[in-house]
Amino acid sequence: MSSFISEVKRTHRCGSLNATHDGNEVVLMGWVQSRRDHGGLVFVDLRDREGLTQVVINPQSSGLEIAKDIRAEFVLAIAGKVRKRPSGMTNPKLQTGEIEVAANRLEILSVAETLPFAPDDPAVNEILRLKYRYLELRSPELQKKLILRSRFVHLVRNFFEVEGFVEVETPILWKSTPEGARDYLVPSRVNHGTFFALPQSPQTLKQLLMISGFDRYYQIARCFRDEDLRADRQPEFTQVDVEMSFVDAEDVIDVNQRAFAKIWKVLKGVDIKLPIPRITYHEAMERFGNDKPDNRFGMELKDLSKLAEGSGFKVFDEALSRQCVIKGIPVSGGAKFSRKDFDDLTEMAKKAGAKGLVWLKWENEITSPITKFFTQDKLTSFCKAVGASQGDCILMVADDYEIACRTLSTLRLHLGTKLKLIDTSRDSFIWIVDFPLLEFDAINKRWAARHHPFTSPQDQDMEAFVKGDESKFEHIKAKAYDLVCNGYEIAGGSVRIHRKEVQDAMFRVLQISPEEAQHKFGFFLDSLKFGTPPHGGIAWGVDRVVMILCGTDAIREVIAFPKTQKAACMMSGTPSTVNRDQLAELGVRIVNVPGAAT
Repeated sequence: MSSFISEVKRTHRCGSLNATHDGNEVVLMGWVQSRRDHGGLVFVDLRDREGLTQVVINPQSSGLEIAKDIRAEFVLAIAGKVRKRPSGMTNPKLQTGEIEVAANRLEILSVAETLPFAPDDPAVNEILRLKYRYLELRSPELQKKLILRSRFVHLVRNFFEVEGFVEVETPILWKSTPEGARDYLVPSRVNHGTFFALPQSPQTLKQLLMISGFDRYYQIARCFRDEDLRADRQPEFTQVDVEMSFVDAEDVIDVNQRAFAKIWKVLKGVDIKLPIPRITYHEAMERFGNDKPDNRFGMELKDLSKLAEGSGFKVFDEALSRQCVIKGIPVSGGAKFSRKDFDDLTEMAKKAGAKGLVWLKWENEITSPITKFFTQDKLTSFCKAVGASQGDCILMVADDYEIACRTLSTLRLHLGTKLKLIDTSRDSFIWIVDFPLLEFDAINKRWAARHHPFTSPQDQDMEAFVKGDESKFEHIKAKAYDLVCNGYEIAGGSVRIHRKEVQDAMFRVLQISPEEAQHKFGFFLDSLKFGTPPHGGIAWGVDRVVMILCGTDAIREVIAFPKTQKAACMMSGTPSTVNRDQLAELGVRIVNVPGAAT
């Protein structure tokens, strides 16, 4: 018998049929989701990425005898007639639940061994799922997420094309430049002893495109950073990269928030009210303890330093004498916490960097390990100052400003999730603006760029910056902006430095010598001599944005073939060793690594 698939083509996908197709002859192809044998008839749920169709097969009919051999995950081609299901046998949960296909021809295109796990089983060990990622990707939920990602990218391209942007691809083999994380290096075979770097972002390249006169650029850019991983970070990731000429921060913010509004409307049916609210970096730190706040719930930080002055409590007094701060947060219903709960929170605070944690529990009276140092009136004033009431508790940290903020932010987010205080039914957007331009690196005893070394100071700070007035560095603000959604930074950018003397000043502040600057950025510094327009841009984290759109909290679920937290691919076994001949061609020798070619 000739091959079925060579004679006919698929007419419909498995999720596309309904009652309007009653009586039509169709050809379906897909995977067997399940097989049921009922009184001589075999019922098969046939699956492809669009959904399921129930197929009825009579193994007694000529050519259909192989129905008895069908098993889960076999790949089938089926021809048959669509018919309405009998009364009472419809399945309202399926798009195709009103119909079934009575098969009159069947071919097994491929057999399948027993799978190591069911693709949609959430209880399967993560390492096993990643080893057989191609099987996990058969899960309808994962397929929906990747299909949504495809729609997202299409919308992005459509929006920016309509807005007059030009998509330009930039190199993957590029130059090693300091941009905040370790580079992935690629040795050159042609020029031994030299290396390419995989780009952490197309930062200088997109600025060069502005100098080239392209005016409005965008790109769906692949980026690479050799850094510690977590749930919302991968070693290779995707950005929507955007740059614009003759603009200020307002122009960049405007076009990008309109883009997000369009995407949320199309993909989620949700209207984002524009303009998106803004708060300063300082306000974000004061209220939420970090610069990417989740503002879908309360528990905001309050400064209790003045209230604690002269308390006689050694921990507070010593902290204040060292110009530290005392900050606290309220915890609704926290009076129910046990001593073990508070011990666990204290451990969490210490892991975040704090020396300890002070707690007050407000029931009929206020109880705490520090009650002997304070009157009930004073303890009550602490509680009321952070917005707590009877039945709540408060958590307090006395430490350096950064540590106190980071610790309470960690506790706030942990308890917000644990106590189900976060309104997960909505997405909350907020712009963070007025970032510090610089931050002091206490280890290396020098100033570092808060974002990257191409970010412009704000106009009112420009003179002090260019003159190198170090007494004012701490207070200089950047023309930088981040877009935050649900506690994730989903986009960040800045207006760039476009004058060479300002860029030279930045390198001086960062203690990058003229020789080092020329070595690392000579091509870019040269370009600033030939007429550079004022320009600014932004980069979106595609993986994070799609993660939020899909309602998940792990970018692994929206990436087809992700890496583990050790930056390894369990499926392919990469990274892997290579043979001596390959290394010799590159002029590379591996030393002191067991099992490696030397």
